[in-house]
This record gives sequence, structure tokens and C-alpha cells, in this order.
Amino acid sequence: MTRVRALTRFIDPFILLLMATVGLAALFPVGGSAAEAVDGATKIFIGLLFFLYGARLSTQEAMDGVRHWRLHVTILACTFLIFPLLGLAARGLTPWLITDDLYTGLLFLCLVPSTVQSSIAFTSIARGNVAGAIAAGSFSSIAGIVITPLLAAAFIGASSGFSADALLSIGAQLLLPFLAGQLLRRWIGGFIARHRVLVKIVDRGSILVVVYAAFSEGMNEGIWSQASWGRLLALLAVEGVLLTIMLLLTTHGAGRLGFGRADRIAITFAGSKKSLAAGLPMAGVIFPEQTALAVLPLMLFHQLQLLVCAFLARRWSEEDESPGSTSRSLPE
Repeated sequence: MTRVRALTRFIDPFILLLMATVGLAALFPVGGSAAEAVDGATKIFIGLLFFLYGARLSTQEAMDGVRHWRLHVTILACTFLIFPLLGLAARGLTPWLITDDLYTGLLFLCLVPSTVQSSIAFTSIARGNVAGAIAAGSFSSIAGIVITPLLAAAFIGASSGFSADALLSIGAQLLLPFLAGQLLRRWIGGFIARHRVLVKIVDRGSILVVVYAAFSEGMNEGIWSQASWGRLLALLAVEGVLLTIMLLLTTHGAGRLGFGRADRIAITFAGSKKSLAAGLPMAGVIFPEQTALAVLPLMLFHQLQLLVCAFLARRWSEEDESPGSTSRSLPE
């Protein structure tokens, strides 16, 4: 038990479930009528997932956070401007380092919203502006429902078959359920607040269904013959460089912009991270024909950012607690 607890400190247990789901799809991929049934279930679960997002988010909490607009604009700029620009710059790495399909997934990773839960958790551990991280993560999630598909249409559309019909499909599967959740929050918000464990099960279960459907289809199409281990290791190295650049830009940039220590911590964690929970279902809608390859970069980046940010959060927390601390590792 002690070894299991030690392992979960460095590896997100949900990532282990995701990898187990990938293994299940590799051994028992669905096809034919069963695949159609799983595809239908996937669409239902995606709609349910974004309905719960809408029902959980307090409009009042989001509005309260608007007052710190400089913090939110900075994080949104990191998420939807700097990240996409770096993703576009990585085009020069194809095809000699990573394949075109993996690059499409890498670019998609750069377009998805920031995380909410883990950004808040790391900001709290490092004694940063938790309220700001909550509001910024919420804003990013809401904006991402609209901005991510639009950026995907602009930057990936020509190679992924993205069209106006696909954009309407995204609106029907993502935005409408989210708005329905917001409208019904007045009546169901209390129930959701009292049954967080059940909601979490549905939340995570929805993502696992999406992953199983995606990798089942990928196995039937020979996904692993398209992405060798050498290419995957190269992709992981590229993502390590991408994360390092974003961490340096957010920590140093926030200091240059005059933010205090607590705000700089929130900007670092919210501005350098990407949401697996939001990205996976979006990929299932945006890339219906190549979801498995599209989500591989996001899954790798998610685990990488958790490991690195967990280390930074613990280090900054220890510095803040030490007598006479000057927060040397957090640039001014």
C-alpha cells in the first residue's frame, strides 16, 4: 500500500486508468455494429460531460473573478495565443522528427483550454492566488468551447477535413449541453454539489469511453504502425521543450508585468497547462476519423505537466514556509 501511495505521488492514477483503457482497446477493439453502438454512446457521454460542466460552474463565481482582469487576460493570452504560435512554429519539425499525424495532435494540444482542477491544486500547494486560478480556469474552459474549435478550423482544417458542418456538430455536442447545464443549474446545482463523487465518476467515465472508442478505431486502422516508439519518444522530447518554454515565459513574463508572487504562481500553473478532460471529448468531435493519434500528444503532455508542476509547487511551498525566504526560484 505504501508503494502504491508513493507511485500515485508521481503518476496521476487517472493516467493509469487511461493507459489501461488503451490496453483494453488494443486487446479487444470493437468493430461493425458494436463500434456504431460505442460511437453513439460516446456522443451521449460527451454531451453529458459538458452538461455537467455547465451545471457545476457557478456564474456568480465567474463574474466575481472578472475584477482581476489583468490576471485573466494574461492567462488567456498564454493559452490561446502563445501556445498556438509555438504549435505553429513546431511545423518545422515534420516530417524529420515527428510525423504529420502526430504534429496535428501536437498542434491540437496547443489549442485546448487550460486545466481547472490541477491548476487550482498546484496554486494552493504553492500558496498562490487560488481564487484567481479558479476564475481563470473557469474562463478558459468556457472560452475554449468556442475558441478551440475556431482555432482548429483555422489551423488544422485543411488537413483534418474540418468544415462548417463539423463546427455545427461541435456546437450541438459541446456548447448546447453546456448552456443547458447553466440554465438548469438553479434546480440541479444543489444535487450536483451533494453528489460530487457520483459526478466525478460520470466525468472520468465519459473520458474513458471516448478513449476506448478512439483507440478501438485506431487499432482497426493500424495506429501503432503509424507511430513508432522512436517517434513517440521524439514527441515527448518536443513536449518537454514546449512545457519548459511556457513555464519560463509565464514565470518571468508575469514578473515583468508587475504581478505579485501569488498572482505569478497562478499564472505559471494556469498559463502553462492544458486540459485533458476538455481536450479528449473535443478531439472526438473535431477528429472523428483520427481521434487516437490526435489525443496521444495531449495524453503525454498531461502526465508531463503534472510531474513537473507538482515538483515546482512543492518547492515554492517549502520556500514560502522557510524563515527569511526570498522565493529565489520564482522570478520577480
